[in-house]
Amino acid sequence: MIQSLTHTVRTRRANRQLGGLLAFVAGAANAGGFLAIHRYTSHMTGIVSEIADNLVLGNLYLGAAGLAALCAFTAGAATTAVLVNWARRRNLHSEYAFSLMLEAVLLLLFGLLGANLNSLIDIFLPATVLVLSFIMGLQNAIVTKISKAEIRTTHMTGIVTDLGIELGRLVYWNRAREANAVYFVRADRDRLGIHATILGLFFAGGLAGALAFKQVGFVASVPLALLLSAIAAPALWQDITEWLQRSHPGRP
Repeated sequence: MIQSLTHTVRTRRANRQLGGLLAFVAGAANAGGFLAIHRYTSHMTGIVSEIADNLVLGNLYLGAAGLAALCAFTAGAATTAVLVNWARRRNLHSEYAFSLMLEAVLLLLFGLLGANLNSLIDIFLPATVLVLSFIMGLQNAIVTKISKAEIRTTHMTGIVTDLGIELGRLVYWNRAREANAVYFVRADRDRLGIHATILGLFFAGGLAGALAFKQVGFVASVPLALLLSAIAAPALWQDITEWLQRSHPGRP
């Protein structure tokens, strides 16, 4: 089952299972990030607004900090695109696993930075913001490419909007028979279910992450990293095994 999550031949079920798991991870990491730096890094709408506000108010340092976070998020998404396309051109099984393993490593780095945040705050605070923003861009691009933009996992604005649209269709009363023959309003219950699931798992991840980071500190990033590593490891190991067989064809 776990191998299907990163398999190059995608199914809708695998996309949604991976999307749900990553939504939980994003919610937990976002909550941990808020406890560490008192801001959320999973959505860029607020960041872009902050950049504009700070530039108008003359807070150039804060405006530059917001721009750096925006660039880090963009760089994370671009990194996923590079890794996926690089692996795809070489017919590797780890087409999506590279980005997941990189995210696992960066989550450990986030835990390390957060744990030492008070020692050199002028260095570790900006670094933590950049690492978290990069992680969020990296992860959001993974699911976006896998699901062909059907699923997002790090920000819920689009999810809640689509959820509201489907709920509106669900409660709509198709009264006029003439109009029904031309345009019958029907909710996509499958779409409604996946958006509700993603939203619920992001919220559950936020609760679990906030509780874990509050109780044990930044060690809480380790289980998240291990989860991502477990998802990515089978595909990566399969590619390593095949590379070794090609490099040493005489060995069993």
